[in-house]
Amino acid sequence: MTQDRITQLEETIAHLTRQVEELNEVVARQDTDLSKMTHRVKMLMEREAQRESAGTGGVILGDERPPHY
Repeated sequence: MTQDRITQLEETIAHLTRQVEELNEVVARQDTDLSKMTHRVKMLMEREAQRESAGTGGVILGDERPPHY
């Protein structure tokens, strides 16, 4: 191999390494965000289940008058 070819390969490896590191950071951040959202959805599901069991989870229709009228 010539020196130019070796230099070109080293540059390519350096760029690919940087891209892999950047993608790893993105995936790690998305994993954290997904974990937070999963936890929040679980909490909302539990809260809604409690409302349904307590009988206070009534559905308000768009054309229904609020109780204060």
